[in-house]
Amino acid sequence: MDEHTGGLGADTGRTPDPDPGEPFLGRDAELARLFRAVDPASADPVLMLVGDAGTGKSALLDRAVRKAEAGGARVLSAEGSEAESSLAYAALHQLLRPVAAEVDALPERQRAALHTAFGTGPEAYDRFRADQDAGRAPAAPDLMLIGVAVLSLLSALGDHHPVLVVLDDAQWCDRASLDALAFAARRLESEPVTMLIGARADDQLPGFDRRLPTLALGPLDLTAAARLLDLQPQRPTGRTRQRILDQAGGNPLALVELTRAATAPSATAPSATAPDAAGPPPAGPLPLTAHLERIFAARLTGLPATTTRALLLLAAMDSADSAPTVLAGLPRADDEAWPPAEQAGLVRRTGRDVRFRHPLVRSAVYHSASPDARREAHLRLAGMLRDEPDRRAWHRAAACPGPDAAVSADLELTAARALRRGGHAAAAKALERAAELAPRREDSARLLVEAASAAVFTGDITWVEELTAGTRARTDDAALLTAAAVQAGRLAVLTVRHAVVFSRLADTAEQLTPAQPAAALDLLSGAAVVSFYSGDDAQRHRVQDLLRSLPDDASLTDVRTWVKAVSGPVADRAELLRLLPQLAAEARTRPERLTTVGIMAWLLDETPRAVRAFDEAFDRWQTQGALPEGLGGAVAWAYVERGRWDQAREACARTTAVGRAAGLDHAVACAAAVDATVLAFQGDAAAARARAEEALALVDPLESRSVAVYARRALGAAAAAAGAHETAYDQLRTVFTAVGAPVHHHASYPALADLAAAAVRCGRRAEATAVVERAAHALADNASPRLRALISRARGLLADPEDAEAHFRAALADPEQEHWPFEHAQTLLDLAEWLRRRRRVAEARGPLTAALETFRRLGARPWTERARAESRAAGLDVTDPTPDALAELSPQQRRIVRLAARGLTNREIGEQLFLSPRTVGSHLYRSFPKLGITARAQLRDLIEGPLTAVGPEG
Repeated sequence: MDEHTGGLGADTGRTPDPDPGEPFLGRDAELARLFRAVDPASADPVLMLVGDAGTGKSALLDRAVRKAEAGGARVLSAEGSEAESSLAYAALHQLLRPVAAEVDALPERQRAALHTAFGTGPEAYDRFRADQDAGRAPAAPDLMLIGVAVLSLLSALGDHHPVLVVLDDAQWCDRASLDALAFAARRLESEPVTMLIGARADDQLPGFDRRLPTLALGPLDLTAAARLLDLQPQRPTGRTRQRILDQAGGNPLALVELTRAATAPSATAPSATAPDAAGPPPAGPLPLTAHLERIFAARLTGLPATTTRALLLLAAMDSADSAPTVLAGLPRADDEAWPPAEQAGLVRRTGRDVRFRHPLVRSAVYHSASPDARREAHLRLAGMLRDEPDRRAWHRAAACPGPDAAVSADLELTAARALRRGGHAAAAKALERAAELAPRREDSARLLVEAASAAVFTGDITWVEELTAGTRARTDDAALLTAAAVQAGRLAVLTVRHAVVFSRLADTAEQLTPAQPAAALDLLSGAAVVSFYSGDDAQRHRVQDLLRSLPDDASLTDVRTWVKAVSGPVADRAELLRLLPQLAAEARTRPERLTTVGIMAWLLDETPRAVRAFDEAFDRWQTQGALPEGLGGAVAWAYVERGRWDQAREACARTTAVGRAAGLDHAVACAAAVDATVLAFQGDAAAARARAEEALALVDPLESRSVAVYARRALGAAAAAAGAHETAYDQLRTVFTAVGAPVHHHASYPALADLAAAAVRCGRRAEATAVVERAAHALADNASPRLRALISRARGLLADPEDAEAHFRAALADPEQEHWPFEHAQTLLDLAEWLRRRRRVAEARGPLTAALETFRRLGARPWTERARAESRAAGLDVTDPTPDALAELSPQQRRIVRLAARGLTNREIGEQLFLSPRTVGSHLYRSFPKLGITARAQLRDLIEGPLTAVGPEG
C-alpha cells in the first residue's frame, strides 16, 4: 500500500504498489493532471511535481508510470541520492543505462561526449591517454554536446514509442546530470517525450526554469486525512485520533506513521512511568520531518543485531542500484535478517530487491547508529569497491574520524576525474572534503582554492565565497589568498550584483597593488568587465586610475591592454590599435587568447578583425566552456555586425544554455538582447519584443546599463520594422540621457543613425539633431570609422534636403564600411530614397540594387520590402521569387533551411542549433510546401540561386 492508503509508497523507487486498484485518497486532481501530462497529446513536455517529504510524490509518479506504460510508452527513470550527489553524471548514467545500445548508435561526437562523461567506452580511455601523452591537462567534454546527445537520444527513442522520463528526488541529483537534463528539457517541444520531475518543495533545481509548469502537493484536506486514518490496520479513535490529525498537518506519511506509532503494542501498553502513554509521541518543537525520523529510529529498538547491521549497510550505500560487488555484501532479499525490518515498516522487499520505504527511514537508520558503527559500515563498503575508486574514496572519507592524508589524496584524485568528465560541482565537493581531511593547514588552504576554482563553474557565488572565506581562515599565504580572491572575482563578474562586486574587486586590487601587482591586475581586469556591464562612468574612471598606479611590466602588456580596451575603448583607441596587431600575432601561438583579442577588436569597432579571431578560435581551440567568457556577448555582436546572423543566434543559444545551467541571469540577459536584435532585423517583431523584455526582466537597468541599452535598441528596431516610428524613437531615445549624453559609453553610440531615422518619421528632428551633434562632439577624433559613418548617415537623415547628399556620400566613402553590411545597406537605401525624391532616378538605381541584394542575403525582411517598394518606384523590375518564399518561414526555419542547403544532415544541424534531429526534420517538413519544393536536393539551387534586380534598360 502507498503512503496515502496505509503504506509508504517508496519515494526512492519505481517499484509499483502491490495493488494498483487501491484507493488513492485526496489526490484526484493531482493524479488527473499527471495523467494528462503523460498523454502523448500533452502540450507540456515538462512537469515539475513538488512537495514536502511524505506528501506522496513518488506514489503519484508511480501511478503516472503505470499509465504511460499501459499506453505503450518507453519509461526511463532515475532517482536522486544524497550520497551520489557528489558523483558527476551519476543520475544521468542511471537514467540511460537501460538504453546503452541506443547510446552507442548516436553520432560519433555525441556518443563520445556521453562516454567521456560516464568514464566508459573506448573514447573516454583514448581521450585520457592522448591528454597524458601530450602532457596536457585533460580536457573536459563539451557540456553543450552532452546536452545535445541526451536530446538526440530521447528523440531517437521517440521514433518507436512515446518516451517518459521520470526523475524522482531530483533535489539530490548531481549537478552535472541536472544541467544535461535541463538542457534537453528546454528543447522537447514537438518531441514525443515527456519529463516528470519530483523534488522537495523548497529546493530550486539548477538549470530548470522557475516558470516551468509545476504541480504542487499540499496537505490532504481534513476529509481525506480522516479517511486515510480509517483505512489503517489499527484505526485510531478519540483523543489519539485528534492528536494525530493535529500533528500530521495533512501529510500522508505522517498520518500513517503516527498512527502506526500510536497503535503499536509498546505505545498502548500500560506503563508505570507513563500511565497515559496512548497516542503518538508528543510533537515538541521538532519539524515534522525530524519528528518522523525519530519515529522510524524508535522502531530499530529490539531488532535483531543482524537486521540492524544489514539496515545500516543499506543506509550507507550510495543507492539501491549500486555496484554488484556492494550488493553482494548485503543479505539477500530472502534472508532472515529482513522480515523484522519489513514488519517494523522500515523496508519493502520486491523480488530480489530491498528498499527503504522512504528517504526519512534511510536517514533515521543512518543517524541513529553510533559513529563507530557508521565507520565500520563505510569501511566495509570501501573494501568492496576497489574497482570503483570514486565511490571508494567517498566511503573512506565518511569513515574518517579526523584528518587523514591518504584519504585526502584519494579525494583529490576523485576531483581530477570529475573535472575530466565535466563534473565541476562534484570536483568542488571532493576538493572541499579533501581540504577538511588534510592534516596540514597549508594543504587544506590550497585544496580550498582549487575547490573554489571548480565551484566557479557551477555559478554558485555563495559557495565560492564560502570556500574563499575558508581559505582565509586557514592561511596567511599571500599567494593562496590572492588566488582565492581571483577565483571569487572570476564568477562574481558574471553575476548581476555589479555595484557590490565592483567595489570588492577594485578594493582588493588596490590593496594588492604595492606587493602583488600581477594579482592586482588580474582583479582589475574583472573590475573593468563589471564596469563595462554596469556602464557606471565613476567605476570606469576608478579602473583607469588604478591601472595608472600599477607598475608597467612588459610581461603583463596583454592584461593591461585588455583593461584599457574594456574601460576606455574610445579615449584610448589610437594606442590600442597600435598594440592590437602584436597581440593578435602572439595569440596565434597561444590560441586560448584568440577570443580575448577578438573581444578587444570588437570594442574598438574593428569588427572584421574580431570575427577573424573568433573564427580562428573556434577552429583551433575549445572556447565553449562551462561558463560564458567575460564580455562573451561580444562574439554574438560581432557576428551581428558582420552580417552573419545565423552564427550570432547560435552563439546566443550557447550562452543562454550555459548561463541558465549556471544560474547566471546576466549572461542569459546579454544573449537575449543580442537575439532580440537579430529577430527585429529579420522582421519577427513579436519574438524580438519578447526576448528584449526577457533581458530587461533579468537585470536591474541601473546596475546593468549595457543590457538595458542593448534591449532598448532591439525594441527600437522591432518597432521600426513594424512601422511604429514613434515607439521606435521613444525606445531609442532612452539610450541617451535627458541632455543627450550616452547612457552607456560604448553601447549607446551605434544607435545614433537609427534614432535619426525614427525621428525624421515622427517629427522629432530637432531633438534628435541635438543628441547626434553632442555625440559627434564628444567622440571627436576618437570616433572609429564605423561610428563616423553612422554619424554621417544620421546627419544626412536629419539635414535639410539640399544638404543631405554630402553626408550620405561621406557615410559611404570608405569601402571598409561594407564590412558592416546591414548598416551599409541602410545608408545606401537612404541615399537612393533621397536621390529618387530629387528626381535623380537613374542615379538611385545603383544603390537601390546593392541595398536590396544585401537585405535579401541577410534575410532582413522589413528592409527588403522597403527596398523593393522603392525599387519599383524607381522603375526597376524586381524579380525575386526566392526571398518571397523564404519570407513565409520563421527565422528558425530559415536558419535550418540554409544549413540544409549546405548539405548538413538533420543531426548536424541539430548539433549546431541545439535542437533534436526530429525538431529539425519537423521544421523542414513544414518549410518545403512554403518554398514550393518537394525534395531536400532542391534546397541548394533555391537558396543559392541568383537574386537580381534588373532595370527597364536590361
